[in-house]
Amino acid sequence: MLACGRGRGQNAGDRAEIKMQRHDLTPAMDLEQPSQARIHDYLLGGSLNFAADREAARRLLERVPEAALGAQANRAFLRRAVCFLVDAGVRQFLDIGSGIPNRGNVHEVAQELAPECRVAYVDIDPVAVMHGRQVLAGNDRTVVVQADARRPDRILAHPDVRCLLDLTQPVAVLLVSVLHYIPDTDDPAGIVAGLRDAVTPGSYLALTHLISDHKPDLSQDLPPVGEPGGMYAILRPEASVRRYFAGFDLVEPGFVDVLTWRPDGPGRPDGDPVRSCLHVGVGRKP
Repeated sequence: MLACGRGRGQNAGDRAEIKMQRHDLTPAMDLEQPSQARIHDYLLGGSLNFAADREAARRLLERVPEAALGAQANRAFLRRAVCFLVDAGVRQFLDIGSGIPNRGNVHEVAQELAPECRVAYVDIDPVAVMHGRQVLAGNDRTVVVQADARRPDRILAHPDVRCLLDLTQPVAVLLVSVLHYIPDTDDPAGIVAGLRDAVTPGSYLALTHLISDHKPDLSQDLPPVGEPGGMYAILRPEASVRRYFAGFDLVEPGFVDVLTWRPDGPGRPDGDPVRSCLHVGVGRKP
């Protein structure tokens, strides 16, 4: 067991020591290469993006005009899901692929409802990590770590995560707009299974994914892997993505289009392109 007590009872010295061990990530930045986190920030109207990201986003919007609406719907689902999870009694969140902090961050939503909530943000993008740490400076119930979503073992073993979250208690794992950027060769189902096996019963999984069932040609509209500005998104059949919830009980209304999952108000028509290609769900580990 770490001296910090897995997120309960750690003192200021423990937290200060962890912060001092963090490295300057500036040399790791490649601002000429578009970043998924920064493209997403641009689509949400953020300002922490660079010329390469904006050009990639413009190319995406030329081919898929509804991409910005999809990003907004994805963000709105995240808020609704966090509200549901807090109401369900969850007080710990592991947000993998969290991106650049924007309006409606997980900690803002969760801690407004229950101030004791703890949130560990994880992203591979150094801009997202550095800005997140600046935004969250002074909030001792949050951490931001740089790690690869494809290595859940390293995420769970990260000292900041271990010090903040108590994995013997329920935790909500958030994989929001992450898995459709992970190719089959990296075994996204295995990534989810590893996270599932690591969390205690009563924990939750929330994920969103682009699916191909209703728009099978959409993948052809997306910039492919290797092309400048390529989004690398992989649309998968709904049935394939549903299998990621193996070992979880889907909560109502199940794995459904983003506008159907516990909406705040009336959704858009059934033919809405965002509705047809972005599906979401929340499951509970029994």
